[in-house]
Amino acid sequence: MIRKLVVANRGEIALRILRACEELGIATVALHSEADAESLHVRFARESVCIGPPAASRSYLNIHAIISAAEVTGADAVHPGYGFLAESAQFAEVCQSHDLVFVGPDPSMIRLLGDKALARATMVKAGVPVVPGSDGAVADELEGLRVAREIGFPVIVKAAAGGGGKGMRVAASEEDFPRAYATAQAESQAAFGKGELYVERYLARPRHVEMQILGDKHGNILHLGERDCSIQRRHQKLVEESPSPAVSEALRARMGEVAVHAAAAVGYHSAGTVEFLLDEDGRFYFMEMNTRIQVEHPVTEMVTGLDLIKEQLRIAGGERLALRQEDVRLRGHAIECRINAEDTERDFMPAPGKVVALHLPGGPGIRVDSHVYAGYEIPPYYDSMIAKIIAHGADRQEALERMRRALDECVIEGVPSTLPFHARLLRHPRFIAGDVSTRFLEDEDWRTTVA
Repeated sequence: MIRKLVVANRGEIALRILRACEELGIATVALHSEADAESLHVRFARESVCIGPPAASRSYLNIHAIISAAEVTGADAVHPGYGFLAESAQFAEVCQSHDLVFVGPDPSMIRLLGDKALARATMVKAGVPVVPGSDGAVADELEGLRVAREIGFPVIVKAAAGGGGKGMRVAASEEDFPRAYATAQAESQAAFGKGELYVERYLARPRHVEMQILGDKHGNILHLGERDCSIQRRHQKLVEESPSPAVSEALRARMGEVAVHAAAAVGYHSAGTVEFLLDEDGRFYFMEMNTRIQVEHPVTEMVTGLDLIKEQLRIAGGERLALRQEDVRLRGHAIECRINAEDTERDFMPAPGKVVALHLPGGPGIRVDSHVYAGYEIPPYYDSMIAKIIAHGADRQEALERMRRALDECVIEGVPSTLPFHARLLRHPRFIAGDVSTRFLEDEDWRTTVA
């Protein structure tokens, strides 16, 4: 059993982990940069340690500082949250070498699944359906172009070490390919320190549907249903819901079976997400597998009644899953809106600054995960997300109604936010009908939506 845990992250996910630990009786240590000294996760943890200056490279990505803090405080485990070092095989290895439980899968799994080209090749070998494309990373632009000609345009060039929508470019034709390849490679090199790319057929208007899985260290794996993450901007998710309006019970069973098979193929344990692209004909294709807790995990918690952070901690401590697949039931519908400190009228430009006034919504079926409070200074050094509003209802209609009410109740003054965007989006006729794809925001003008 884990006795004392270091939370190697910040913001709402750090606070979320602390709350789960408190309920499990696990002592906690909050790590923070100088910029986050007044953050709520620092206030609510039993202990806290400053690990460096504001820049993430000198604090939240500083492995030496994190390990030192764990040793000084006598912690026996580390939870990486999401982002930062959550999918760093090196960090997981260093934790293990210092006798610290890393709350996540083994480093070998992180390394395998973090290389998108290698993960794709592994899934092909396991018989998991993938989008037609290269077997792995292509050697150079000429090989990439040869693959593109074979599978047909349009194609998408992706960073093998990709994540967060970085290192991805679409080539609509052969003439577009050299520029797409060069741009994706440069962005991949800058973001991940690696320039390897692979090529896939580009699906113009798919849905992004992911399956939440849990696996323990005793070989038990199950899925917790799907999340629809199709509302995106530049490959960044903005709204998620569970279950997906496009997934029937039969399709859910098939996708869940494939997701569990994919996880079993690599001996996976911990919480994880198998991400698929779903086309208009109901065909689905493996895209990638994330080896961490997801930002959007609350919608799964709302429809299953499970606490995924607690499940992560129990699995890391060596416990068996208490559930079997037949025990998993999806109840009602849940929607999550990511609230960012961004100016939607200026192309979603990040807008750090002081939150002068704040009123978070409540009432039946509403959950808010946030580290922000009135007087809080949003630092300019990190991601711009400041809250997640989650609405749960007996069905999708009630969840929509509750989310619209919650968005209208929410007040954030002092900085621009994406609240107006979400309020309009949830009143858009196509969104209400569940008729969306990953290109929804490119196809529709959300600013002109009328309730």
